[in-house]
Amino acid sequence: MQPNGKPTFAEKISAPTRFGILLALLVFAAFPQVVLGLETFVARDFGFFAYPLAHFQRDCFWHGELPFWDPYNNCGVPFLAQWNTMPLYPPALFYLVLPLTWSLGMFSLLHLWWAGLGMYFLARRWTGNDFAATFAGVAFAFNGFTLNLIMWPSHMATFSWLPWVVLLAERAWRDGGRKIPLAAIVGALQMLAGGPEIILFTWLIVSALWLQQFVGGANSRTAMLWRFPLVVALVVSLTLAQLLPFLDLVAHAQRETGFADLRWSMPGSGLANFFVPMAFGSTATEGIFFQHGQYWTSSYYLGVGTLWLALLALVSLRERRVWLLGTIAVVGLVFALGENTPVLPLARKLLPQLSFITYPIKYIVFAIFAAPLLAAFALANFAKAQKNLLPLGGGLLALLAGILLWTQFAPLPGDGTHAALLNGFSRALFLIVTGAILFALSRRTNSLFSRFAPLFLILAAWLDVSTHEPAQNPTVSPGVYELNLARTKLALNPQPELGGARAMVSPLAANEFINFAASDPKNNFLAKRLGDCANANLLDAVPKVDGFFSLTPRENDAVLSLFYTTTNASYPSLEDFLGVAQITAPDAMFHWRARTNFLPLVTAGQKPVFLDDQNALAALTQTDFAGGKVVFLPPEMKSFVTVSNQTTAKILDSKFGDDTVEIEAQADKPSLVVVAQTYYHNWRAAVDGAPVTLLRANVAFQAVQIPAGRHKIHLFYRDRAFEIGAAISICAWVFCCGGLLLQFRFGRKKESPPA
Repeated sequence: MQPNGKPTFAEKISAPTRFGILLALLVFAAFPQVVLGLETFVARDFGFFAYPLAHFQRDCFWHGELPFWDPYNNCGVPFLAQWNTMPLYPPALFYLVLPLTWSLGMFSLLHLWWAGLGMYFLARRWTGNDFAATFAGVAFAFNGFTLNLIMWPSHMATFSWLPWVVLLAERAWRDGGRKIPLAAIVGALQMLAGGPEIILFTWLIVSALWLQQFVGGANSRTAMLWRFPLVVALVVSLTLAQLLPFLDLVAHAQRETGFADLRWSMPGSGLANFFVPMAFGSTATEGIFFQHGQYWTSSYYLGVGTLWLALLALVSLRERRVWLLGTIAVVGLVFALGENTPVLPLARKLLPQLSFITYPIKYIVFAIFAAPLLAAFALANFAKAQKNLLPLGGGLLALLAGILLWTQFAPLPGDGTHAALLNGFSRALFLIVTGAILFALSRRTNSLFSRFAPLFLILAAWLDVSTHEPAQNPTVSPGVYELNLARTKLALNPQPELGGARAMVSPLAANEFINFAASDPKNNFLAKRLGDCANANLLDAVPKVDGFFSLTPRENDAVLSLFYTTTNASYPSLEDFLGVAQITAPDAMFHWRARTNFLPLVTAGQKPVFLDDQNALAALTQTDFAGGKVVFLPPEMKSFVTVSNQTTAKILDSKFGDDTVEIEAQADKPSLVVVAQTYYHNWRAAVDGAPVTLLRANVAFQAVQIPAGRHKIHLFYRDRAFEIGAAISICAWVFCCGGLLLQFRFGRKKESPPA
């Protein structure tokens, strides 16, 4: 407040409502073309993963179905159980109902705004300073890492809930009452958004905060002992409809305990990118900057102002929360270095479950969370910390100069040294400008510059991050997502259709897709879309052999790995069994070659041969494998099969839906009917309405035995884990929402003055 009792300019712009408006304006200023619907995101996983899956989910929604199964990829793969597909996340209704070319990008931007708002309220509670909270909110929403997450709507949504969960979980164990169900609901919404690693990191942060406060004894330890576990139990109960199918898939997926993927660790030179974000890398991929050897995030640049203030808090303040945040940030940085230090490899040996967290760079989340809060503490205690401002700023400027010399005199192969030099000079300019603004804040004069310094500091931080490298999320015309675009342009004959035949991206083309990156994002996407790259085939309703999912059934992965572990694998007989009617031509990855010997996806009359999976996999690759005459079954299924030889049987009709298959078959004696669709234990089979055993055929596919005569076979997907989880979750939601309403109603009555 000013001496006359009026609020200062910083206080005026930092009130909650005004902050929300300011942040919305900054989001609009960063992406006006997306907000106005003129262009849409397309680069990297947004175009090849997020958008096609959202389209498939939307199609199921408008048919009144839950998307349990994707029949178009990987010869069929669980969809709802993947978790990061967001099938049960309530805010997903935004893009399910509104035009997808606009709404999916806006979905990410709205969560970008929500992330900043959550950090604002968390920093406001911890520091008691609205302006410090405003800076923290902008810094959390606008940094290289958060902006990178825009291409993954699921990760963006999960990340946006992080500060909200921390804020409300702390209030729950401190205050109890209605805060407990409220914290549980917020935790559940983050859980349903579906970014497993970020969810885990969130609760590790919450647990560290709880432990610090429990040991410190600032609150009732007895209450803390039961309130926090209660919140966790409620979050789990609210989300079992999603968690149980996911855990079930994990138990049957290719990622087992001990699975290790240390790719995409922060490079040893990666700390330099906090100062010069375009050091030691290139823009060869769609014009987006990437470090050498680390392609998960295009940036984790915090901005020189945020970094400076965060370090200022660490060297100047002796508060318990500051030291906790500093520890969290350091742990995240060390783990993000992955294989470049012995710490994470050793931790994975001691705790094998950490192997499920792929790409160590993800641990940078801890630093991205801690830095804006540390900066807020520095601003809230600026009078105490400002004595270290100039020495620390001089040190940062010297360090930045040293990094620039390093980039020029010891560049790595492929470095854009000129771009790094310009980038470094521009960051030095922002450092100087930020220093001038902070100096003005410390002077507390009545000059016009000092008065508006708070706003200048926020705008400088936003502009610094907005210009720190080329666009991380380039946008193009929404026309690139036109449905059936590839079908029209390619006019394949025969055309792969659901239940009819499949397309197959050859191993060579799959490898070329990874290495190919046109400089223009639009051409890059369209070229790869014509080759059915990743999950782009969903936009054309083209079933294919491979796909782009985190988890696939273990047996399915074993079969497809026969092709995709090398670049020249070719097993024509297996391709025939899989119903491959079109395969990528050898001359270009977006040209196709028709195949004529492929089998229908449903065949009958095969002779059963009982082999373990290892021998069956070897047999599938033999040139004499005839999928229409022989089928390999595991020995443990021998008791369910009475057929011993090849029989005379034929398929009269077959119809595939998203999670059903209807077949009509005729046989002169008991016969096997084989379906070239991925076997997963949630699939059930019935013959003429009577349940029968669904057999696992050819390692990873489906088969049913039928008696002699004409019969109708019904295959359907039934997820019991979902059904059990949904029943518990519905009860938990009723309990939490009902409890909140009752507490709110009776709380208001108690607060009302007597008549």
